[in-house]
Amino acid sequence: MAATNYAHIVGWGIALPETVMTNEDLAAIVETSDEWIMARTGIKTRRIANDRESTATLGLKAAQQALDVADILPIELDLIIVATSTPESIFPSTASLIQDWLGAGSAGAFDLSAACSGFVYALDMAAQAIRSGSIKTAIVIGSETMSRVMDWQDRGTCILFGDGAGAVVLQARDTIGGVLSSVLRSDGSGHDLLGIPSVGSLDIQISALALQGRKPFKMHMAGGEVFKFATRVIGESLEQAAIKAGITLRDLKLIVPHQANERIIQAAARQLDLDRQLFMTNLEHYGNTSAASIPIALVEAIQQGRVTENDYIALVGFGGGLTWASIIVQWSGPLGENRFGPQRRQFTYALAAWRARLRRFIRRYTDLFNRIRPKHGRMLRLRKRIEQRINDI
Repeated sequence: MAATNYAHIVGWGIALPETVMTNEDLAAIVETSDEWIMARTGIKTRRIANDRESTATLGLKAAQQALDVADILPIELDLIIVATSTPESIFPSTASLIQDWLGAGSAGAFDLSAACSGFVYALDMAAQAIRSGSIKTAIVIGSETMSRVMDWQDRGTCILFGDGAGAVVLQARDTIGGVLSSVLRSDGSGHDLLGIPSVGSLDIQISALALQGRKPFKMHMAGGEVFKFATRVIGESLEQAAIKAGITLRDLKLIVPHQANERIIQAAARQLDLDRQLFMTNLEHYGNTSAASIPIALVEAIQQGRVTENDYIALVGFGGGLTWASIIVQWSGPLGENRFGPQRRQFTYALAAWRARLRRFIRRYTDLFNRIRPKHGRMLRLRKRIEQRINDI
């Protein structure tokens, strides 16, 4: 009889931009104030990516931290998923860039788009792959540069969002625990309440947005409707996930919600009749970082000692789509082994960069040789050696 696989979280990491934008900074560019923002959102500061920081570079740093905690090498990864609404490109995926930079030569990689619910969706996808036995180790990253899709004249959105990344490593174990249950939901009828129109949008949709004062490639949000939606689905999805896991909400030691608005979290706690302190929040410092908010908050909760072995914790996200999702996890933590030092991983990253440059060089000159009709056996042998070298790398 085949062994049962359980998907355990064994590593974690975060990456935050250097630049801090305060409410006072925002008041200099849009009509608002620190008091107004704090009263309505609970946000004091947020991080903003500079010219050298991007969704991929922040995701890479968070992934490297997570690999250090898990004490595994990138070559051991079977799958890399990046949850993001602000990818580097429409394609190739941000996950593929990170896979290359890590030197994770045995991993598949793709991006997942489910807005602020994306990290929970991605965590479920990786956990299901581990449970099925198709993979053993995955890294799930939530990374965003929301500042690059903000309309900085729209105070209803620009005050809320920030940039950052978080990541966790999932690994198969035969001991019960890890990701126990999940609930993924969507209501596409609310697609117009929160979104970012992009290159695939219909011309008629772009025209309609223009009449509403909205801009292509910039976020728009119907704040009141999203607030009502969020306060309703948090409680519903948490209760459903707990039932599927065979526990009650009273068994939970920590709930890590999407960091959207302090008032949403307070309303959810009242609705569920749970202590507000059960909910982890850090949006005062980072604002809403979309798909990155849950992993960033989870890592900070771990650093604060709020998660211990065998604790039941819940992650719950909600956002554009409309989408929402919850996951119940029985915490286990890293293996505790010391197989590899950070120096070996650093060597792996350096080797990956060298190998990528070599591959590009070889491809370029192989293409050149393919255009030249080889007249001599020496040229033909050289071309074959180059082609073999590509296959070997």
